[in-house]
Amino acid sequence: MPAKKYLKKKLPPDYFLLAIIAILTLWGLFAMGLISLPLSQHRFGDPWHYLQNQLIKLAIGIVAGVILYKLPVKIFKKAAPWVFLAVLILTLAVFVPGLGLEIGGGRRWISLAGFLMQPSEFLKIAFIVYLAAWLDKSKGIADKKKFKEIFLPFLAVALVIFAILAVQPDLSTLCILLAVCLAMYFAASTPLKHTLGLIGAGVTGLTAAALLKPHALDRWLVFLNPEADPLGKGFQLRQSLLSIGSGKFFGVNEGFGFGLGGPQIELLPTPITDSIFAIIGKGWGFVGTASVVILFVLLLWRILNKAKIQGHNFEGLTLLGIGVWIAFQTFFNIAGMLGMMPMGGVPLPFFSYGGSHLIAEMMAAGILLNFSKKT
Repeated sequence: MPAKKYLKKKLPPDYFLLAIIAILTLWGLFAMGLISLPLSQHRFGDPWHYLQNQLIKLAIGIVAGVILYKLPVKIFKKAAPWVFLAVLILTLAVFVPGLGLEIGGGRRWISLAGFLMQPSEFLKIAFIVYLAAWLDKSKGIADKKKFKEIFLPFLAVALVIFAILAVQPDLSTLCILLAVCLAMYFAASTPLKHTLGLIGAGVTGLTAAALLKPHALDRWLVFLNPEADPLGKGFQLRQSLLSIGSGKFFGVNEGFGFGLGGPQIELLPTPITDSIFAIIGKGWGFVGTASVVILFVLLLWRILNKAKIQGHNFEGLTLLGIGVWIAFQTFFNIAGMLGMMPMGGVPLPFFSYGGSHLIAEMMAAGILLNFSKKT
């Protein structure tokens, strides 16, 4: 028998998926770069400050993504619990005095060698891979034993994660991970009543956290009545809607760089991070924002298609989890800018300025392309 039959054929990645990720990444870098130039000049005296930082983080993320793309699937399964534990400890480090930092009312960052890191961004991907490995390993358990051997341990781990995020507080990430948990648990052929129980526990926990945290409660009050404090707590939503509305159909070509500039940037809080979608709406109008949404819809469709083909195994559950993560984070960001739900302070994937989320998204892209090779 020829020796070549014993050699594993190197399968190419899904080029359609790769193309969508590449377009989103490059477009995000282009938009963030244009918006950041005047801001960077005003704040640092250097127009390239933000763009250079973003390029460095993107390069780190691409290197990490390529490494994850080349790793065998069995390595992910074996390393998943240990990586998850390490990231969980890193997430708890935000509460260590001198290491954790409180910014904007939230204790979500740590400072390492002068660099800021948001561990919860890496917790998303570590949690997804861990849950996929655990649920895949639990497939053979009989239905009558699933409550004790799957549901209760699953709920315990989820509650630990949710408690840490609630204390920070980072309720937006908590909501995203709750959606991921529900989707992955339901897809793993578990009883429907277990999923309904998780939904009940999640809604109860979120409601309690929102009522106990003034910052989170304020966001709900602003959402319900944005005109109550238009120059205070409702200022960001008001400016966001003004920015998007002023773009009309094709955008307003004023200020610096293809309409992505002008006085609205300075008036809108966090223009290159949480509010970047509003600036795109102003500069490129409905055409620009609709194009962004269509790209994210195509990305989700392709990921879910690959997950469906893979089935309820480790690869399929991981693909599903990453797809739900990116979809819900995108929805929370855009819906917050449009006043459809409370602003959550989450970045728009591939577009917003910031190192931790961009590196995590590039790592997720590497896993997506790796696990899609078999299909």
